[in-house]
Amino acid sequence: MTKNLLVELGLEELPAYVVTPSEKQLGEKMAAFLDDNRLSYESIQTFSTPRRLAVRVIGLADQQSDLTEDFKGPSKKIALDAEGNFSKAAQGFVRGKGLTVDDIEFREVKGEEYVYVTKHEAGKPAKEVLAGVPEVLASLTFPVSMHWANNTFEYIRPVHTLVVLLGDEALDLDFLDIHSGRVSRGHRFLGHEVEITNADSYEEDLRTVYVIADSKERENMIREQIKAIEAEQGVQVQIEEGLLNEVLNLVEYPTAFMGSFDTKYLDVPEEVLVTSMETHQRYFVVRDLDGKLKPNFISVRNGNAEHLENVIRGNEKVLVARLEDGEFFWREDQKLKIEDL
Repeated sequence: MTKNLLVELGLEELPAYVVTPSEKQLGEKMAAFLDDNRLSYESIQTFSTPRRLAVRVIGLADQQSDLTEDFKGPSKKIALDAEGNFSKAAQGFVRGKGLTVDDIEFREVKGEEYVYVTKHEAGKPAKEVLAGVPEVLASLTFPVSMHWANNTFEYIRPVHTLVVLLGDEALDLDFLDIHSGRVSRGHRFLGHEVEITNADSYEEDLRTVYVIADSKERENMIREQIKAIEAEQGVQVQIEEGLLNEVLNLVEYPTAFMGSFDTKYLDVPEEVLVTSMETHQRYFVVRDLDGKLKPNFISVRNGNAEHLENVIRGNEKVLVARLEDGEFFWREDQKLKIEDL
């Protein structure tokens, strides 16, 4: 009999560049943990948002596979003393394997006999093995780390929740000072705490509190929303893949929108405008159907479409400050001559 396992670690907001590598790392380390512990499974799915890393193991076996292993020891002439009794070397060998001299047999290898023992180990129940899940979480590595409260252990960000579900059963585990259960957190502003019903309901339970846990789904949402804006406004949007990956790791519930800026800034070189929008503000550049830069930008809100006009105005105001800086330095630079530098 198999069940699905869900593990979700809820944290403070992660740096965007850390999210995707950490999601991948969690999946790889969970797979290694299960393989090392002889727990078979069908597949592994991973999830991530700025405030969570999660993994779901599909078709996890209910117990370890049994282990039968042969061990080769000293040669027979070393294993037996002059009276034909087992020597201290033989006794120490079997004791180290958790066995006794009664388990010894001799096998011939290249014309000489050697001590051999066979160890049989019955598989443990999956729940007993899964007590090691916190060790998997502790083994994750990050480019930066911190410690908080009274913890001396350093991690990427403070941990708030831990969900560990085997099917619909919540397992009792501890990681740092957090005890596991089935309670996760929704969107910071639109959501609230939510109970995850079982390992299979994870995405839908979080969706009710404005969290899209699947990063690929968030990416597709952003792409489709941008396509809709392109069709409605008769424009084309330059989607830079690195920027898209960063943006989807800044939001848990994406809503794309288009803003604008004064056409006077189009007199500034395009490279300056693109840098201001993409690098500084994480906006997508908008062009007309002929490829000419338009006085518009696309941004992605971490939330729904309510009061979106206020969000648009706020983003436009911030961008103007960036463009003013760019225009100023461009004008000042034109006052200089190369030979003066």
